[in-house]
Amino acid sequence: MSAARVLRGMGWAVGTGGVLAAGYLGLVTGAVPVDVGVGRRTRPLGPQSVDIDAPRETVFDVVAGPYLGRTPRTMREKLSVLERGSDLVLAEHFTPIAGGRLRAVTVETVRFTRPERIDFRLVRGPVPHVTESFVLADAGAGTRLVYEGELGTDLWRLGQWWGGAVAARWEAAVADALASVRAEAERRARPHR
Repeated sequence: MSAARVLRGMGWAVGTGGVLAAGYLGLVTGAVPVDVGVGRRTRPLGPQSVDIDAPRETVFDVVAGPYLGRTPRTMREKLSVLERGSDLVLAEHFTPIAGGRLRAVTVETVRFTRPERIDFRLVRGPVPHVTESFVLADAGAGTRLVYEGELGTDLWRLGQWWGGAVAARWEAAVADALASVRAEAERRARPHR
């Protein structure tokens, strides 16, 4: 085999590897979403629930406040509201990945039905389809917040595998968010008790 042929083969391998790596990074970060509409598979997200020792209105305000009002400085690394209406917003959510070296960006609509429900619908992200809801119900003197959703991917088994990887990370981010909502709602409710 000639040296030129070996170099061409190595160049092809490096180029192909670079394209695959760039495609993977684009997919993981949500910069290059794959929505081909072929071989769609869906899977549930959740349910996850948390009991919060705070009134339902307080819990709703904790979740809705950064979207409908001014986003606190402490949340700006996680959330940016692109368009704000009275009961619907378009927002970017940022999630650190790869040990914080990269950031996944999702764009979602968020609809508010006071005081019992908040619905999320994915516009752009690492998968083509996600719908989610936070349902708030009175639970004695407190509130039960239940999270449920659905995640969909294309390309049959390959997409199903990708959906499993994304869902694990997605649900972990939701669990962290629910813990933060609980802590803040209970902190706000303390002076009133």
